[in-house]
Amino acid sequence: MVVHRRKKVRKMRGSRTHGYGRVGQHRKSGQRGGKGKAGRHKHLWSYVIKYEPDYFGKHGFHRPFAVQRMPLTINIGELDEMVDLLLDKGYAEKVGDVIKMDLTKLHVDKLLGNGKVRHKFHIVVNNATEKAIQKIKAAGGNIEILEKENSEEQDLNE
Repeated sequence: MVVHRRKKVRKMRGSRTHGYGRVGQHRKSGQRGGKGKAGRHKHLWSYVIKYEPDYFGKHGFHRPFAVQRMPLTINIGELDEMVDLLLDKGYAEKVGDVIKMDLTKLHVDKLLGNGKVRHKFHIVVNNATEKAIQKIKAAGGNIEILEKENSEEQDLNE
């Protein structure tokens, strides 16, 4: 490193531009044509053509974000209110005094326990809460749970 007294700046004191011509020619990024990738569509176009021909434009396909489906749920009280509609549409059938329905055909993943049960149900579903199971059994019906994990838990509780 050069000692401070021998540096060019000592000789140039008082000269305003220190030998770099008009004001501002040796400041910031003017001498290199801008910072970063500035000027790629202007004065650095020949550089783009030579070294980065694919710099501009769209390339390839961007896969859209896959949305995960939330589990579809229904309350036992809602089912009890919709019994007539479900019977008419063919999603449920009445055998004696028991109403049989398969909620997997309705794409319902889980049966929740809110509401009152006035009918005897035989329901097939992937998953159900404790409260829903208790209400169906209290009304004289039964429930068939398809997922293995939950059916093992139900066996332990009974």
